[in-house]
Amino acid sequence: MTSPKTALITGANGGIGSALARKLSAAGTRLVLAGRNESRLTALASELGVKALICDFTNPDQVENCVNGALFELGTIEAAAHCIGSILLKPAHLTSFEEWHATIDTNLNSAFYLLKQLGRPMGKSGGSIAFVTSVAAEKGLSNHEAIAAAKAGLAGLTRAAAATYAKNNLRVNCVAPGLTDTPLAAPITGNESARKFSEAMHPLGRLGTADEIASALFFLLSPDNTWITGQSLSVDGGLSSLQTK
Repeated sequence: MTSPKTALITGANGGIGSALARKLSAAGTRLVLAGRNESRLTALASELGVKALICDFTNPDQVENCVNGALFELGTIEAAAHCIGSILLKPAHLTSFEEWHATIDTNLNSAFYLLKQLGRPMGKSGGSIAFVTSVAAEKGLSNHEAIAAAKAGLAGLTRAAAATYAKNNLRVNCVAPGLTDTPLAAPITGNESARKFSEAMHPLGRLGTADEIASALFFLLSPDNTWITGQSLSVDGGLSSLQTK
């Protein structure tokens, strides 16, 4: 599959972001990696021989500086993947206001800030933006109120942006994973009983891998797929659509 010539990956220090960075780099894409975990981000950038930009994507001023830095480095941004997220498993009555706001900031506001900065330059040249939502945006799951609200908002943002920028040949899509075996999910996957319960929830009987989610993002970013926009691609072991028991 053809890879984009240039790409910005946010949250590149995470499991999915780093897997995507390695896939795109191996395919010849010129990359800028962005995130706020400086040690992990710079290590990956050094491994791949690319530019790293330290940025807190919940801060709109830092996002503006990051996108400007990426444009300076790459000239044009043909593709962008927003791989920033969090996990909060609590019912609403046990979720603090601080946790609620942090979840919305991390998962939804950060994506809007990125889209706001990319809309003008990518709206001129076209290309592809891909966000990472969640199966919780597609299916009601208990104790997921905050993260479901944030990710469902992101899915709505994706569709609206796809409509807005279609005339500019800028495609906007998202991938909706089930529980994926990454460092972010370690509090769940590291507990044997919680892991087994989570595996059993998915019809395919296992968790996803970062590489599998990265493959779906690669597909949406590829210039081979320029007639796909406004879509949410479920990569969730069947959780959102299948009932096996």
